[in-house]
Amino acid sequence: MQQVLHWISAHQELIYIVILMVFLGIEVIGRVPAVLHTPLMSGANAIHGVVIIGAIIVMGKAQPENYLALILGFVAVVLGTLNVVGGFVVTDRMLEMFKSKKKK
Repeated sequence: MQQVLHWISAHQELIYIVILMVFLGIEVIGRVPAVLHTPLMSGANAIHGVVIIGAIIVMGKAQPENYLALILGFVAVVLGTLNVVGGFVVTDRMLEMFKSKKKK
């Protein structure tokens, strides 16, 4: 427990920055108009594609006995893949709403 408290006190500035980034992200995303949602979603999907590649590289460079790095890399690949696929599905469904309906 002492080690955790020491780490928190040593990295207090980083913790504050992360907390501020979370609130800033919520404010920025909350103020995005609906028209811009689809392009931003596509951009986020591209970023998560980079996250997947990075996680695969980290897993490839990790030592075989470093289970923490392997597990975190695997979780990052799985969650990043789910986010990319889900984002593309949502983007596709949103773009379908803007297409004109064909008359029979």
